[in-house]
Amino acid sequence: MSDSWDVKRRLAQALNEHDLEALLDTFSPDAVLVSPFGIAEGHEQIGWMYEQVFKSFPDFQLIVWYEAVGCDAPMMVEWTATGTHLGPILLPNGRELEGTGRPITFRGTCASFIEDGKIKTHREYFDQLEIYTQLGLCLTETPEGSATAS
Repeated sequence: MSDSWDVKRRLAQALNEHDLEALLDTFSPDAVLVSPFGIAEGHEQIGWMYEQVFKSFPDFQLIVWYEAVGCDAPMMVEWTATGTHLGPILLPNGRELEGTGRPITFRGTCASFIEDGKIKTHREYFDQLEIYTQLGLCLTETPEGSATAS
């Protein structure tokens, strides 16, 4: 296995330890993170995004259950995330949902491109609606017939 897999594993470990400094050390200074929550560019924005996850879910844990070790570009893993919603979470409409005390569990995958021992691009894929549903949110119909989160 390549050293690049060590970088991916250090990222997962830093996430589970909520160690923002170690987490950012896995990313290049000009890295880009793309997820259903948005796009973050550079350490400041990437750090802010993960900091929000840790505030919203203080017991956040990531269980990696598959690594596509036969491929180094992109490096793919599948995982399950768990946590309890105890802090505010930013919703797509710009409002904050205060902690509900509800547990969440969702599966996802991520793809990373690593250059010179650092993550250059990291893409996360998961069902954001699954998280919102577990937090007690639901889609409602507007008079115009379009669905919105309530």
